[in-house]
Amino acid sequence: MELITKYFTNLDKRQLEQLVKLERIYRSWNSKINLISRKDIDQLYLHHVLHSLSIAAIIQFKERTNVLDAGTGGGFPGIPLAILFPNIQVTLADSISKKIKVVQAVIEELGLKNCVPVNSRI
Repeated sequence: MELITKYFTNLDKRQLEQLVKLERIYRSWNSKINLISRKDIDQLYLHHVLHSLSIAAIIQFKERTNVLDAGTGGGFPGIPLAILFPNIQVTLADSISKKIKVVQAVIEELGLKNCVPVNSRI
């Protein structure tokens, strides 16, 4: 988590809490459904969260922007972006229903109101 706060210094308390929760949530789900390589779960913040948030180095989404995460898998980059940009709307789409069920659970556990999971092919 220190890696994230090193690059994103202006996160509010809620964003920090949500980002901290990610590790526990993904470790729990990953033990049931292989969302992230088991060898890679220890590098969650570097390989998945920071890489997802790196989009913010190039794009600052305007309020109410609609973002489509096509082929979201376990929710990357959509969920970290929804945390970083709470004023955008993120649609997370994947054709694999078990992954969308996990994404829905992550969204609910984090209390994200700006995400819509969709089980569909793009």
